[in-house]
Amino acid sequence: MRRELLTWDGIDMLIDHMIPQFNVEFEGMVMITRGGIVPGGLLAAALKLENILTAAVNFPAEAEIDSSRQSSRFLAWPKFIQFPDDQVLAARRILIVDDVWGSGRTIAAVKNRVAGAGGLPYTCVLHFNPYRNLFGTVRPDYYGATTDAYIVYPWENPRGPEGAFLGGLEK
Repeated sequence: MRRELLTWDGIDMLIDHMIPQFNVEFEGMVMITRGGIVPGGLLAAALKLENILTAAVNFPAEAEIDSSRQSSRFLAWPKFIQFPDDQVLAARRILIVDDVWGSGRTIAAVKNRVAGAGGLPYTCVLHFNPYRNLFGTVRPDYYGATTDAYIVYPWENPRGPEGAFLGGLEK
């Protein structure tokens, strides 16, 4: 799989590209941990949003799933580790932010849960990968770019005494 290493300047360009796309005034944001925290913070500042929430979602590891069906790992129910209360989402336009839409499972799970709480969900990612998307023609409402690459974001840069910009990624 092709890898693309993104810089902070690249992130700024994606954010600047997305800002004019927003044709709705949002009343809150749900950032999906961990990937959506940085782009969500940048977008929240740019859009002057004050109601910032987080959602943490996990899907079972492959070892926990019926191995007799190869596709069963994509049918697993999400486990919500952290999620806002329904009353803070109900009847509000909520921007859901993550870094990338690969298969789309995580952001779709969050979108459905926001809708189930009575909120009006809109999805937003920095990168959309239509080649891995499990949801047919469904795509994010807002995105910065399409890609077929594995994106390495600048905040994923290994830190500490053993981490160097690329050295830590190749270990």
